[in-house]
Amino acid sequence: MSGINDYIDSEVKSQDVVVFMKGTPGFPQCGFSGQVVQILDYLGVDYKGVNVLTSNELRQGIKDYSNWPTIPQLYVKGEFVGGCDIIREMFQAGELQTFLSEKGIAARGAA
Repeated sequence: MSGINDYIDSEVKSQDVVVFMKGTPGFPQCGFSGQVVQILDYLGVDYKGVNVLTSNELRQGIKDYSNWPTIPQLYVKGEFVGGCDIIREMFQAGELQTFLSEKGIAARGAA
């Protein structure tokens, strides 16, 4: 268990923006992952997608790591931001853009 936790921890901390998702940014394997990718792409955010479908251990591990039951999961600067619904609501309210710029992440449409 600790091995997967260390892997997740290093992914989250080594990249400014990381999405744990089903599939890849170029080929999302579920609608919710696709929505988060679309939002980040629209904002022009540089991010890394981690495909949880590559291993059951990773798919369960990320849920344990964040204590969040669903995928995708967005992390910014090592901090868990939320899943698809939260990201979509933040984006529609303009909060995601503000949040990213406060964290020093370049995004289009940031205030």
